[in-house]
Parts: sequence; structure tokens; C-alpha cells
Amino acid sequence: MPTPPAQRTGKKVVVIGSGPAGMAAADQLNKAGHKVTVYERADRVGGLMMYGVPNMKADKMEIVQRRADLLAAEGVDFVVNAHIGAEGHPSIAELRAGSDAVVLACGATKPRDLPVEGRALEGVHFAMEFLHANTKSLLDSGLADGKYIDAKGKKVVVIGGGDTGTDCIGTSLRHGCESVVNFELMTQPPATRAKGNEWPQWPRIFRVDYGHEEAATRDGKDPRTYEVLTKEFVAAADGSGKIAGVKTVGVEWIKDPATGRMSFQEVEGSEKVWEADLVLLAMGFLGPEQGLAEKLGLETDDRSNFKAEFGEFETSVPGVFAAGDCRRGQSLVVWAISEGRGAAAKVDAFLMGENASLGSGAADGKASGKETPVSR
Repeated sequence: MPTPPAQRTGKKVVVIGSGPAGMAAADQLNKAGHKVTVYERADRVGGLMMYGVPNMKADKMEIVQRRADLLAAEGVDFVVNAHIGAEGHPSIAELRAGSDAVVLACGATKPRDLPVEGRALEGVHFAMEFLHANTKSLLDSGLADGKYIDAKGKKVVVIGGGDTGTDCIGTSLRHGCESVVNFELMTQPPATRAKGNEWPQWPRIFRVDYGHEEAATRDGKDPRTYEVLTKEFVAAADGSGKIAGVKTVGVEWIKDPATGRMSFQEVEGSEKVWEADLVLLAMGFLGPEQGLAEKLGLETDDRSNFKAEFGEFETSVPGVFAAGDCRRGQSLVVWAISEGRGAAAKVDAFLMGENASLGSGAADGKASGKETPVSR
């Protein structure tokens, strides 16, 4: 049930981004009595959890929208279709002038591209283009509006593993694709932890996720192919400008005995062309888009993330805080929630001083004193 705060502080906080970090920050700050307004550039609240994660992994109405509705009932204002800084939308300067603090929770939404010959061919898409359009069409009309990238009857190639690649496989299967293959540049992981990958590191072992299992059940084999480097996207012979195939070469990984670093070299004679009607690039993200950082004059780290010390969360611009993927890089939902809560505590302390009501702890890094590395 909604539990609005009993008292208001008179302080106003703007949160940019309504993903897990933004929602968590908004929730905590509202509970502390501050007036919180969350701005989201999409037409629905939820960020990556709404449009980037398929419905079969997280129900959008019963989980994401329900949480947004609960926060709204508790006094949080949500403004959708608000791309802050873009032409015709509110500027970051306006929002700063009308608030006492700003929390940037914009995510790491800049996808890693694959700039090889044929990249501009019709049918080559970033994974998030595919997943976002599919989920929006599904929620809007049950896919009846046709406003999505349809994999039905197509030979699908997914480049890049990880959760996003798996989601592309699962979604393509649900569309009724003719076939699906998943390219992975790295070597197939071992069944058990290898030497040098001991706890508490993330276990780099072979895993079968739902998309792989579903593809194997339907097609009789795991869709993944390892140690494959994409060299070119091949155009259809009819001059239509559409994708017709993907040219690859096999690679082998070699360890430098001096440095211990791994590098790959192409395997001579391993060239191959795979038929393809639809290619989805799921190779991770390079960090947050830089528009807001440039307009604010924010410092960024060597990975282009908004620079803000873990546990403090304040950027180089006083009163502007950063949390979640835009600060730490692409990571887990639970980390985004934790960072949103930690940032909220620091915003509360910034606004209220000794009268701050949100305590510090594990969420803001004070319990452990350091940031725990998470590798996926």
C-alpha cells in the first residue's frame, strides 16, 4: 500500500532516468520528505527494465509499472517523453535552476558498434533497437501494430553473448525465426572454474540460459559458436541494400608469456559466409551518452562514465549526483538499486546536513569501505 511521507522538507530533487537506480533514489528521497520529480525520455517509466528486458523475464505491468504507480501514489512525480537537453525538451540548466539537487541515473546506453564493411545494410540492428521496439509494440498492441523488427521466417545472427544476446535469441524464437546462430569471439568457457578464476571473482564458466535451452529444444543444438570474428556484412545480390550474409573467420587465443595477456590471431583458411536476413549486435555498452556531461561540464572517468566517487556519488559539479550504470558502467540491476539508495542518502545529507534522515550503510559503501568489483 502507498505510504506517503508524513512531512515535507520543502526541498526539490530532480532525478533523470527512471531505471532501477533512478527509481530507488526517488523512492528513498521521497520517503525523506523531499519533493521528487523523475524525468524519463521514453513514453513509459522503468528504463532498461521496461523496454530493454523482455516480458518473459520480467512482467512489466505486475512488476515495473506497479512499482512506478506505487511511487506516484506516494508523491513522486514522473514526466515521460522528456529527453533532457534535446531540442524542444527541458534543458538541464532549467532543471538545476528549479531544484535543490539533481541525480543522474541515465544508464549506460551507448552500444558498442561493429564498424565493418556492410554495416549500413538494411537488417543490421543494435540489440536494443530490436528489444525495445518489440516490447513497446507488445505492450501497446500485442504486436498487432507491426511497429517492431520482425524475425519471423528469417535467418537470424546474434553477435555477442551475455544476457542481451540471450534475450535476442529468445525473442527471435518467439517471433518464429527460421534459424538463429550466436557468434562469440571468446573461447567457450570451461564447465568449472579455471585456475586464476577463484572465488570471490565472478565464475567464468559455461552456462545455459533460457534462450540457449529454447533454441536447442527447437533446433536440436545450442545456437552458440565460439572463437568467431565478424569480418564483413554481405549485401544481397539483387542490389536491394539488404543483408544476405555475414563473413567470418575463426580465431585462436594466445597468451603472451611475458605479460600473461591474451590476444587472438585469425586462423588461416577458416573463412566462412553465414546466411542472414537479420543481424543483431549485442556486444555490450560503452557507457552513458555524453550530452548531459558536456552541458554540465562534468568530469568523466577513463571509460566515459560520469565521475563520482563510490560511496559519495557527488560529481564534479556541486549538487549533481550520479548513480547506477552511468557512474559504474554496465552492471547488474541489484547494483543499480544499491547505488540509487546510496546516492539518495548523500543527497539527503547534502540538503539537510545534520537533520538528514537517510542513514548511510552498505548501500553507500560505508559498511565495506570499498567498492566490490563485479564482472559479467
